[in-house]
Amino acid sequence: MKIASWNVNSLNVRLPHLEQWLRDARPDVVGLQETKLEDAKFPDSALAALGYRSVFAGQKTYNGVALLARDRAIEAVQVGIPGFEDEQKRVIAATIDGVRVVNLYVVNGQDVGTDKYAYKLRWLAAVEAWLEHERRAHPDLVVLGDFNIAPDDRDVHDPAVWNESHILTSADERAALQRLLGLGLHDAFRLHHTQGGIFSWWDYRQAGFRRDLGLRIDLTLVSDSLRDRAVASGVDREPRTWDRPSDHAPAWVELRRRD
Repeated sequence: MKIASWNVNSLNVRLPHLEQWLRDARPDVVGLQETKLEDAKFPDSALAALGYRSVFAGQKTYNGVALLARDRAIEAVQVGIPGFEDEQKRVIAATIDGVRVVNLYVVNGQDVGTDKYAYKLRWLAAVEAWLEHERRAHPDLVVLGDFNIAPDDRDVHDPAVWNESHILTSADERAALQRLLGLGLHDAFRLHHTQGGIFSWWDYRQAGFRRDLGLRIDLTLVSDSLRDRAVASGVDREPRTWDRPSDHAPAWVELRRRD
């Protein structure tokens, strides 16, 4: 089962890209972030024509998340973080083919020391508490999304710039991510790739993609029970080369079926 995460940065703009990528890559499950669509405008019929069921939680202009599944039922859908009041549509979870999939669009945080940064840390703490419960209830767990955190210096193009005082790489953000991993989750990408310099996001400015000035902030995390079943993982740079692309590329993990 191939499970992918993609911040499409406006599904209204990027729907043709998504349709092409679904036809080419044929993932079984996809988590989308930054759909930026109210639910009434979500293109579920267009995706159904490609064989994908969809569940979604959106809002106008900002945020928005969705889960797509090809030829599979989507069950036990959860929107938002239980017990955490938040008007922003950043979280959706569901069980698909026995795997609990949690899709996160993590808060950006603006700058270290700002109110938005403090909100990011509170939000991550709420996610951690919830995922502890999800891990116990669902041993086969995948947590994916745009984390807006680069795990370590291998995941940034210039560690001297992206240091512990910078948003997306600050000490507190990375510590929060490590606490999530401490719940028994594993960065699927790092199960197969140890080298640095492979990124999933490039700024539109300063020819970021052409110069490969990127960060790896789109992650697929797998639980202990899925670690040995994660046979491949990666980042698909191809959609970032297309006309009017998202600034993110899809990240993915492939799970073999249980013996």
